[in-house]
Amino acid sequence: MISSTVCWTQGLAMTDPKTLKVEPTPLHPQEIPTASGESSTPQQLTDGGAAAPGRSLTQDAWRQLRRRPLFWMAASVILIFLLMAIAPQLFTRVDPTYGQLARSNNPPGDQGAIFGFDRLGRDTFARCVYGARASLMVGLLTTIATSVVGGTLGMIAGFYGGWLDSLLSRLTDMVFAIPMLLGGILFMTTWPSRPGDSYLLIVVKVVFVLMIFGWPAITRLMRSSVIQVKQNEYVLAAKALGASPWRIIIRHILPNSLAPVIVVATINLGAYIAAEATLSFLGIGLREPAISWGSAINESLDYIYQAPYGLLFPSLFLSLCVLAFMTLGDVVRDAFDPKQR
Repeated sequence: MISSTVCWTQGLAMTDPKTLKVEPTPLHPQEIPTASGESSTPQQLTDGGAAAPGRSLTQDAWRQLRRRPLFWMAASVILIFLLMAIAPQLFTRVDPTYGQLARSNNPPGDQGAIFGFDRLGRDTFARCVYGARASLMVGLLTTIATSVVGGTLGMIAGFYGGWLDSLLSRLTDMVFAIPMLLGGILFMTTWPSRPGDSYLLIVVKVVFVLMIFGWPAITRLMRSSVIQVKQNEYVLAAKALGASPWRIIIRHILPNSLAPVIVVATINLGAYIAAEATLSFLGIGLREPAISWGSAINESLDYIYQAPYGLLFPSLFLSLCVLAFMTLGDVVRDAFDPKQR
């Protein structure tokens, strides 16, 4: 017995350590140790044993949005206003331009008018419903115009850099120094709308004014986002493979730079609606035949003590619309920002 043990020990000592292999003892799945020293059972894999696929930033943001009650509340209010703008006949059958002086400033409930009548005897509820079309049209068109112009300039400045970036940045600073509302008042006072102008021309003029003073904010945001994205490895790899600048911008930089722009544009949409209402309130924005909440508020000021409901209901519609878009923008911003989770 002693001799056999000595022979086994000598044989082990003469064995080359490099050729010695130690086979690890397999652990049962239920005995996998954790950092605390306890055994744990691995989680079941989805799809019949396959690992769950990863989620993109948009999918992850949508999962966050679905759990937020504020998102559904704001989206519901916005949907109602969109229906008012697209199909106002769903809410009222009354002609908003028809008025009778005999029912001027009549209170709510008179002759079936739930919001009463304005100073010209027109149905206030019908004018509030039809006013959503002009306000939302101005807000949406201005948002699209500022996003396209500002996003394009910010993309060019951030991607190419150099003297082009310096030139566009200085131009952006010059325009950004002018407040949008003040610039709109100066522009609309210098080139006012005429009584014979068409509905579309009046709307386009207001959109153009707001776009001129609204694009710098989008340009700054897009430029900073592009500068951050173009340093990523997949962009450098595309350049190394010889991809053209146009292909790099369209396929790699633009899709990964749009998220912050979309969030800010959603918030700005409510600000553009408020700016349009302010210009119309001052009498230099939308005019007849366009129907605007700002114009309705202006017309009701002279009768605020005799008929306060003429001021209340257009202001309520305007406040709800602006608040809904700004709330939606805040919720979307929180969903796209990982630091807020």
